[in-house]
Amino acid sequence: MSGHSKWATTKHKKAGIDAKRGKLFAKLIKNIEVAARTGGGDLQGNPTLFDAVQKAKKSSVPNDNIDRAVKRGSGAEAGGVDYQGITYEGYAAAGVAVLIECLTDNKNRSAMEVRTAMTRNGGTMADPGSVSYLFSRKGVVVVPAAGHTEDDVLMAVLDAGAEEVRDLGDTFEVVSEPGDMVAVRTALQEAGIEYDSADMGFVPSVQVELDAEGAAKVFKLIDALEDLDDVQNVYANYDVSDEVMETIDA
Repeated sequence: MSGHSKWATTKHKKAGIDAKRGKLFAKLIKNIEVAARTGGGDLQGNPTLFDAVQKAKKSSVPNDNIDRAVKRGSGAEAGGVDYQGITYEGYAAAGVAVLIECLTDNKNRSAMEVRTAMTRNGGTMADPGSVSYLFSRKGVVVVPAAGHTEDDVLMAVLDAGAEEVRDLGDTFEVVSEPGDMVAVRTALQEAGIEYDSADMGFVPSVQVELDAEGAAKVFKLIDALEDLDDVQNVYANYDVSDEVMETIDA
């Protein structure tokens, strides 16, 4: 989920719930299968697979599950599913733009479930292209802030193609063009800086400032969407101040 990443912090606190954890594991495994099917099962020769596996490991997905997913995806083991990617567009409360990325083996089911979640939680579907122009595809590497300053991270990635480093409190986000993401995470590793995840994602060009009421509505919709099995990522162009987040947390 990407909007203002304070929501990511709120989500992280909820991640201990078993049901949520199970869904997260399933989505991470699905990412691994698709990456292996697309680029092969060699982690060193397939950066997308490498990043998918690293993310799963950092989320405590068991190694056996990861290995089997790589084998299924690469064809070394039977049982792989031909997942297809599809992106839906829509609006949440206060005109917040929403992009919903799915990996599915049944597009009709995905479309129905996404539409139902949107309409039941105050959202509306939008035509293809009416929302996506507000976002740019970027590489996003998330670095835990503990033990490092923004300058430490910036110096490590400056010559690797990073466009900006965002201080989000508990973490730093390093944003780059998609083709530079591997170089960015490699530069961090060489500088001895651990990273939590390296993903391709959508970064909004314009953000909508939300009050507590609007934020609560948007978060409820995003939660409902992320609870769907076929939904891998939800991106939204909202911003929420520290004061509003404190109000919601209270």
